[in-house]
Amino acid sequence: MKLIFAGTPQFAASHLSAIAESHHQIVAVITQPDKPGKRGKRPIASAVKQVALELDLPLIQSKRLHCQDISAYKADLMIVVAYGQILRTDILQAPARGCINVHASLLPRWRGAAPIQRAILSGDTESGVCIMQMDEGLDTGDVLMRASVNILDQDTSADLANKLTQVGIEALLDTLDKIEEGTITAIPQEESGMTYAKKISKKEARIDWHANSQDIVRLVNAFNPDPIAYTQLDTMRVKIWAATAGTRTNIANPGEIINLSKAGLEVACIDGSLLIEAMQLPIGKGAILNGSDLMNARKELLAPGKRFN
Repeated sequence: MKLIFAGTPQFAASHLSAIAESHHQIVAVITQPDKPGKRGKRPIASAVKQVALELDLPLIQSKRLHCQDISAYKADLMIVVAYGQILRTDILQAPARGCINVHASLLPRWRGAAPIQRAILSGDTESGVCIMQMDEGLDTGDVLMRASVNILDQDTSADLANKLTQVGIEALLDTLDKIEEGTITAIPQEESGMTYAKKISKKEARIDWHANSQDIVRLVNAFNPDPIAYTQLDTMRVKIWAATAGTRTNIANPGEIINLSKAGLEVACIDGSLLIEAMQLPIGKGAILNGSDLMNARKELLAPGKRFN
């Protein structure tokens, strides 16, 4: 089949690379415009753009995609993976067989922009990928194929995205072959169990030390690698990259540092303690530090009795 691919982040780029190795023909790639780099540095190309350039594929980067951008390619099907724009009806209907979407959840749970992070934040033990025929609704289309994965307690968003990438690629390639053969069955979504995965805001990444330890661990995991959970120590913004629930019970005020050891920094929360295993201070080169690093270089700064807020 002649395919158009639309996507932006690494999750999408991995699917694009897999399709390029199949017998299907990619006639065009759509991705978001380059984003400005930090501190005025040069614009940064999306992961999908980088793959498209490597494969020498026609590239479209419209601030707002229009039907005329794709009509000339006469595609059989358009594949959308974390593209970042809501597509209008005329675009959905432009390819001969419409548009399909690779969505990183078990629909109808976690429709919306941030299904991976929301699944971890909510303590879900299972997630997956759905290949969906796109319609005018927000992730409401009929499901063509689904594949599930387990979410472990220690899984970060990066870990879960890697799992979903593996099953997503396999499901997508299988779906494409079945569409081509005419042997696929579309199953309407149920409305019961529907949840909405709203876009992540950086404000959500701030740790509330009055929460319980397990909820804080989920927050740390959900926001790794972006935007990274954080807390304040006086005027310093401290990023928390890895944490587990501690073993202590209520012995200090929430946010108070209890102990620093090679295992990490133990901090009180509402139900006991949190063991911070990797953190980043806005000091020096800003390296990510473990317990041993902190003991060697930041022992006075993180002395018991000091308090995060």
